[in-house]
Amino acid sequence: MDALRRIVRELRLSARMAEQVAGISGAQLFVLQALAEGRASSLNELAERTVTDQSSVSVVVKRLVAQNLVARTSSRIDARRIELSLTAAGRRLLARCPEPTQVRLVSALRRMTPRELVTLGEGLAALAREMGIGDSAVRMLFDEDAPSRPQRARRAPTRLRRSGHRKSK
Repeated sequence: MDALRRIVRELRLSARMAEQVAGISGAQLFVLQALAEGRASSLNELAERTVTDQSSVSVVVKRLVAQNLVARTSSRIDARRIELSLTAAGRRLLARCPEPTQVRLVSALRRMTPRELVTLGEGLAALAREMGIGDSAVRMLFDEDAPSRPQRARRAPTRLRRSGHRKSK
């Protein structure tokens, strides 16, 4: 229980810091940080980077575009696709902010072995089920304004393994 408390506390403090320092949600800061790694060639690529659902990241990106922190442009390779990148304002805002805890969380998950991920996923799913929230809607962490809708179950271990990261020895 103490480990869960520490993780939740760090996530909450990180989200609060984003709101206080930058005036954006923790989810928005996390997406900006993901785009700081480089332009995303699609919403799907950005969803993969943030280990979340494409529809969830899309809602966050729309808010960031409306605030002129992210630019949506047509791909030079395929005009039907959009590319996402930080604007100058987005880079300036990000420079003022500490690294979001979600970045450390995703990095830690990617270093875990597939077996550890499966065990963690099964344990957390059982906990959510026993709490009566096993089938509630999922959103990006600390994106409270996102519309609530039921989501299909995701297998995070597969998504994390696809990133090519493995636990170092």
